[in-house]
Amino acid sequence: MSLGRKDIVKNISTKAQISSKTAKLFLNRFIDQITLNVFKNSIKISNFGTFYIHNAPRRLGRNPKTKEEFLIKERKKVSFISSKKTKDLLN
Repeated sequence: MSLGRKDIVKNISTKAQISSKTAKLFLNRFIDQITLNVFKNSIKISNFGTFYIHNAPRRLGRNPKTKEEFLIKERKKVSFISSKKTKDLLN
């Protein structure tokens, strides 16, 4: 089961008893803060997990329609490792 932004906003608004608009604003601000600060150093949230920067190596990409190959540059991506408590709760 995967959760999209709409699902997360709905869960936040239901559990916190706030409007969907406020919950959406909260989620967007949370994601913005994580994205801005993770480039300085990793962000650990106790009993939830750690956000960190992962260097994705360059690789060969392919257009599925034309089968044309091209090189995808090396880039930095935000990654997440969940804590043991979060894993146990989900499993």
